[in-house]
Amino acid sequence: MAAAPGVGGPGCTVRALFMSVSLGAGHDQAQRAVKEAFARRGVNLLAEEHDSVEYLSAFERSFTVDLYEFELKYAPWLYRGFYWFTDQDRPWNFISRMFTWLGMGAFEDDLRTQAPEVVVNTYWAPAAVCDTLRGRTGQHFLNALIVTDYRAHLHWARRDTDLLMVASEETRAQMLERGVPADRVEVTGIPISPAFREVLNLDREALRRELAAELGLRPDLPLLLISGGGRGHYQPGEVLRELGNLGRAVQVLVPASREGEGLEQMGGATVRHLGFRRDFPRLLAASDLVVGKAGGLTVAEATALGVPLVVYRPIPGQEEYNADFLERHGAGLWARKRHDIRPLVLRALDPGEHARLSAGARAVGLPDAADRVAGAILERLEGQP
Repeated sequence: MAAAPGVGGPGCTVRALFMSVSLGAGHDQAQRAVKEAFARRGVNLLAEEHDSVEYLSAFERSFTVDLYEFELKYAPWLYRGFYWFTDQDRPWNFISRMFTWLGMGAFEDDLRTQAPEVVVNTYWAPAAVCDTLRGRTGQHFLNALIVTDYRAHLHWARRDTDLLMVASEETRAQMLERGVPADRVEVTGIPISPAFREVLNLDREALRRELAAELGLRPDLPLLLISGGGRGHYQPGEVLRELGNLGRAVQVLVPASREGEGLEQMGGATVRHLGFRRDFPRLLAASDLVVGKAGGLTVAEATALGVPLVVYRPIPGQEEYNADFLERHGAGLWARKRHDIRPLVLRALDPGEHARLSAGARAVGLPDAADRVAGAILERLEGQP
């Protein structure tokens, strides 16, 4: 189905289906950011959104989503093996091929009914299923995939998509090595909320004073933000104990803390446990460092604001590569063992090193990634027959 006349300009209408997956908050956040970017461009978006997990049968869910949750919580080494095994482009890699049809039966009816002009996928699995269904139904739509990590794992290198939007030039080069046609890959960055652009140029010292007064903190002490991901598997206690033993006073914010809201003193660290807040961009903009996991959205948000990361216990596979990406580009440090946390945080707080890391973060950050994604999609729709 061809795109509406005049697509791409303010006032145009686009029928879109957004496909995500409930395997972490990042996929949904990227999706919301793109919708906001369309709205800011004046596009009338007739959008449906679905979690691809809802189309899986109980059996399919047991060996995909449930197994993933089990591995992250109890056997990360097993997930590392899965990540490596499914990254091998060989005929015996039946697992990768299996995902081209999982949940297809239940999804087919919705796809026919909604007749989208574009399907915007923020996870690779529904993008694969969409291509299979195009062949079965004869429907014509732009099958677009937003890659929310910094490495082109085989799962993300979908040669069956029309538009692959990636985090960096490095990721694009990896996609081309995987055999994805060059004209299908665009470097947009990982889409983050436009709210991050709004805080980008705020007076940081004024913001810190305002936030300190609000949370009962001191604006003159370093402020660290814990990154724990959206699935609740990450336990920050180990990190907090190390931060309390730095030998210098620091303040630590723990967003969406499992401890509830409140203030706690752990050695030299004043820890502020927070509930769910809508002003996360403001918290991040006021912080000196992010400490913890290295999810794709977390990396994209922090680098957009020039905030360095000290990564500890990233998810095996994709987050380990994200941590490696940060190290190689001088945007962060990777504490591979618990006893590395203390010296690396102290190193990152040194004024000279902090300035170097902040510059490295800004060099790889793309605050306007969501707008780039929206623009790339509209351009492709306009060029469709």
